[in-house]
Amino acid sequence: MECADFLITTGRHRSSLSSAWKPAKQWRKAMNVIRTCHRLARLSILSTGILPRSPSYVAIKIHHDTDSDADADADSSGNGTSKAAVFSVAADDESFKGLVKEKREDCFHRLGGGGGIAAVLGSNAERGIRGDPGDVGRRREAFGVNTHPKPRPKRFLSHVWEALSDVFLIVLLVCAVVSLGFGIKEHGLKDGWYDGVSIFLAVFLVSAVSAVSNHSQAKRFAKLASESDNVSVTVVRNARRQEVSIFELVVGDVVVLKIGDGVPADGVFLEGHGLQVDESSMTGEPHPVEIDAEKNPFLASGVKVVDGYGRMLVTAVGTDTAWGEMMGTLTKEPTDPTPLQERLERLTSAIGKIGVVVAVLVFIVLTARHFTGSTKDEQGKPIFDKGRVTFNAVFSGLVGIFQQAVTIIVVAIPEGLPLAVTLTLAFSMKRMVREHALVRRLSACETMGSVTAICTDKTGTLTLNQMKVTEFWVGTEQPKAPVARAVAGSVVGLLCQGAGLNTTGSVYKPDNVSPPEISGSPTEKALLSWAVEELGMDAHALKRSCEVVQVEAFNSDKKRSGVMVRDKATGAVTAHWKGAAEMVLVNCSMYVDADGAARQLGAEQRRSLQKVINDMAAGSLRCIAFAYKQTNGEQSSKIDDEGLTLLGFVGLKDPCRPEVKAAIEACKKAGVAVKMVTGDNILTARAIANECGIVSGNDPEGIVIEGHEFRAMSPEQQLEIVDRIRVMARSLPLDKLVLVQRLKQKGHVVAVTGDGTNDAPALKEADVGLSMGVQGTEVAKESSDIIILNDNFDTVVTATRWGRCVFNNIQKFIQFQLTVNVAALVINFVSAITTGKMPLSTVQLLWVNLIMDTMGALALATDTPTKALMDRPPIGRTAPLISNAMWRNLMAQAVFQIAVLLALQYRGRDVFGTDDKANGTMIFNAFVLCQVFNEFNAREIEKKNVFAGMLKNRMFLAIIAVTLALQVVMVEVLTRFAGTTRLGLGQWGVCLAIAAMSWPIGWAVKFIPVPDRTLHQILTSRKLS
Repeated sequence: MECADFLITTGRHRSSLSSAWKPAKQWRKAMNVIRTCHRLARLSILSTGILPRSPSYVAIKIHHDTDSDADADADSSGNGTSKAAVFSVAADDESFKGLVKEKREDCFHRLGGGGGIAAVLGSNAERGIRGDPGDVGRRREAFGVNTHPKPRPKRFLSHVWEALSDVFLIVLLVCAVVSLGFGIKEHGLKDGWYDGVSIFLAVFLVSAVSAVSNHSQAKRFAKLASESDNVSVTVVRNARRQEVSIFELVVGDVVVLKIGDGVPADGVFLEGHGLQVDESSMTGEPHPVEIDAEKNPFLASGVKVVDGYGRMLVTAVGTDTAWGEMMGTLTKEPTDPTPLQERLERLTSAIGKIGVVVAVLVFIVLTARHFTGSTKDEQGKPIFDKGRVTFNAVFSGLVGIFQQAVTIIVVAIPEGLPLAVTLTLAFSMKRMVREHALVRRLSACETMGSVTAICTDKTGTLTLNQMKVTEFWVGTEQPKAPVARAVAGSVVGLLCQGAGLNTTGSVYKPDNVSPPEISGSPTEKALLSWAVEELGMDAHALKRSCEVVQVEAFNSDKKRSGVMVRDKATGAVTAHWKGAAEMVLVNCSMYVDADGAARQLGAEQRRSLQKVINDMAAGSLRCIAFAYKQTNGEQSSKIDDEGLTLLGFVGLKDPCRPEVKAAIEACKKAGVAVKMVTGDNILTARAIANECGIVSGNDPEGIVIEGHEFRAMSPEQQLEIVDRIRVMARSLPLDKLVLVQRLKQKGHVVAVTGDGTNDAPALKEADVGLSMGVQGTEVAKESSDIIILNDNFDTVVTATRWGRCVFNNIQKFIQFQLTVNVAALVINFVSAITTGKMPLSTVQLLWVNLIMDTMGALALATDTPTKALMDRPPIGRTAPLISNAMWRNLMAQAVFQIAVLLALQYRGRDVFGTDDKANGTMIFNAFVLCQVFNEFNAREIEKKNVFAGMLKNRMFLAIIAVTLALQVVMVEVLTRFAGTTRLGLGQWGVCLAIAAMSWPIGWAVKFIPVPDRTLHQILTSRKLS
């Protein structure tokens, strides 16, 4: 600071300033100034580069001596002008705006590289930004937020317009216009408008209800999509690593990148080792690009890290990035139909064709009967007078008959089937998120119901992912805790370097009193915690005393990581390696014992050390080895890993999840094979598999195999044993991919879990890819269909149960709707041929259409999964939509409804002593009530108890209540609109009694056995035989 004037005021007694300057108070205030400056220096605020860029003086408010020290502390670290970050570069500065987009190296070097840009952005390469709400808010105001404009969702009126665009509804509206015109002409405006307007209202009611449903589902899908886009990013703020949402990222943030991460915004490289990115999403080039501080420091939003690790400084967010600009220009295309939706579309089309045929026949029969005088009114007189033929009479008659025929088509076409799929998928997706499964692709919901094999990871999926070091060995000795006293200081120092520098984790200690905050993967956190607690490692001092020269990051192929460090005091260069114990041991020629002496690693010692590894693995411990080698400091493309000296082994315990054993047992019971694919030692893998129940003594055919054995087999041999594989240990990502391919060749529907970048091919190859939400990389998540938010295998089983529920709900609705279709078509067709009239009017048929389409879909497509779904084998990928049991149930109900309603049509007037209008109302009322009661029957296809769990489905109960209430309104209130007449209690009782008969019929018919194979399959097998 060139100049700083300290303006000292008492704050409370400004009016009497002259009287306050007494010697004692002057000394007290001077001490307060010194103490405040000391606190600022201790907090390292003066060294961050923020205060030097503040105005030419700093006003420090010194409180009265009665004020607390806490207030002074608040001012010293608070939100006043002394801490305000000053940006030397603005977002609209043309020389800075296109820094990364245009890869402006001249601007990058002119600003002083990554460190210089951090300074002008009020940030710091080591400490990041301050990160308090005021600082973040100012950065958002200056540079914008890390979001891009999303296409506007469809408005409600758009959904209404789509619903009204149905060709048959348009025809009905045209008929309504004609009916309105002829009605007014014949009967005058007072009485002639009712028929036409009633049809108008009925059509709009059907469209509005459908539009409300579609609009709500669209909003739900949009919400789930936004949740899928919200990923966590690791940043450094106020010298502390923390996870923030990608949407909360601001310019100046220091982002920590590792293998598999997506770059969340435009930025420049600060520091790191071996950082390579895949820019194919931006440039189309598939080859990885190396990032460094000199030749290529630019990191564009949307690219993926494929190797190494590093830190980047965010320089642009949101629409200021190339990725944001591109995403802002895209419009969201409608979701592709799922396989089940496509199959239902074909079913809908087939049923619709039958409806058209019936409608044409009805039109021909009614037309012939009408113009031959066979159709009579309530007084028994012909409706069409052949003696007085006029254009109006002919045209009006044809329009009325055509209107009824079109209404039959509207009722026959099951528009509710696609709606039911949308409803059940949306409902399932919402509930699955609550149960920690985020669906990224709709088709995955359905496919999970057909899964026959699950290939799962071990760490974090079957286990708790709560690593802890429980064993430590130096050579063949197991020193007692604390290790720092039992082992030579030279060995402890090397172990501290190996654990504290060969890591992607970090240790942050805010002060001397607070416990250290450790971040990183569970394995890294466990090793760092052990180093701090047992070895007494001081991470900050270690980083000050050593310089990292070269890094080889860990990946699942090498199963180890290396680092080359230089001691700043002595200049000595040491290569440290850490990884899977048997992999590291192979490259060791020496080992150290507890006193620090290096000894030759002979055959006997090697066997002893291998026994230590095996014993740890048999105890389900993950064994990690530390090794080192003194080098000459010359850098090459690879860190020297030959002739290493073994420092020791640590055993990490990761307990099985308590619920996993029951989940795997449920899978076996449901006909789903579980196969564990892990990179761990085969003994560790077998121990965990035994503990989880994947391998048991009751499964003599089960195979536990290592990846290299599987790779060495021919494809034919792999196919021969793939069904028997239970565990694959020491596997590579390629092994998992080949395993999935072989299982699919054997006819399995395969689900795969994965968390690493190298798992992406297997996740894409699988029928359903499930990535881990906690430990999974962004590459793995983008390659998957479902994200398991809690990394728990039990959630995979839950997703399977929901997949079966989707198919089950659709089958329930199909059974219900086809019953209505068959009954309505047969009743109207038979009645039209025999009497020349249809028992149900256009408005009544539209009301039935509303009940069975939208209301029925809401009632039956929102059932939650039951445990019974996992008691039967998986649903075949090509399983028929309509099973034999469904045909049995729906035909029984349809025959019952046809028989009763036709009896009412022909004999109802005589039996109940009613006129035509009352009899027609009873037919309409009984028909609707039959559908309401049949909704209960449709809840279960095989089980006889259709009321089980009914009280848990509030949506079902609400729909039933609303339907019954509206039916009462249609019959008793809207008589003229619905073409009904009010019924007495006795007549209501008759209608309810008829409808209630469907329950005992539905119960009794389930005693009739049906074959599992369809009629087509039976006939085909007979032909082949």
